[in-house]
Amino acid sequence: MTRSLPRIGLGTMGLDTPDEAAAVTTALELGYRHVDTAQIYGNETVVGDALAAADVPREDVTLATKVWADSLAPADVRRTTRESLDRLGVDYVDLLYVHRPVDTYDAEATLSAFDELVDDGLVRGVGVSNFTVAELDEALALLDAPLVAHQTEYHPLFQRPELLDHAEERGYDVVAYSPLSGGRVRGVDEVVAVAEKHDATPEAVSLAWVAEKGLCPIPKASSERHLRANLDAVSLELDAGDVTAIDGIKSEVELFPE
Repeated sequence: MTRSLPRIGLGTMGLDTPDEAAAVTTALELGYRHVDTAQIYGNETVVGDALAAADVPREDVTLATKVWADSLAPADVRRTTRESLDRLGVDYVDLLYVHRPVDTYDAEATLSAFDELVDDGLVRGVGVSNFTVAELDEALALLDAPLVAHQTEYHPLFQRPELLDHAEERGYDVVAYSPLSGGRVRGVDEVVAVAEKHDATPEAVSLAWVAEKGLCPIPKASSERHLRANLDAVSLELDAGDVTAIDGIKSEVELFPE
């Protein structure tokens, strides 16, 4: 799969206070270069402050946020994006997502507003999140700007290979949120077996599997220990048998249905 984004990013949902958001500063100083937030998380200000506190050039960081479903009418897209930039303390975001294609989403009108933001230099790249293949095809047909990424829930207990095939065919990245299935991977027999084989944790194996499939995982972590572990995990080398075993998991748990 084509990959233009860093191999791993930091999810920030739930990092709501300055102390919690300090994880962003720590992550960047450890080597992370992709930070993901959203308007609905209510933490863009503390994330922006933590980004500013890191001794890392702004241009080296892929910073992403998302426009929530109640603000997808064109005027609201433009207004709330400027508000996001103010809260984040930046002149532009590298990636702006349609958070979910529901509520005020109108494909033609909404995506036209996203294109305008790219033309104005406030957004470097357009993303969508929680889309179906049909919705992705519609977006690709309407957008003037390239589609950079599709963000979706993806982990061993929630697999959608048709989304990966579509991304491969159309040349955009897939970003995986909740790649540890809210901690449930530590109780999945197939993941545990691969972890024991590699003397690794189930969490590390889950991240390695997501990365091996070409996705960019964005796990949330707040401690330096977990940040380091997640960063190291995507370098864990799984063999074809490991990947096949996890691919074959039959249980399904969707953490964030519409």
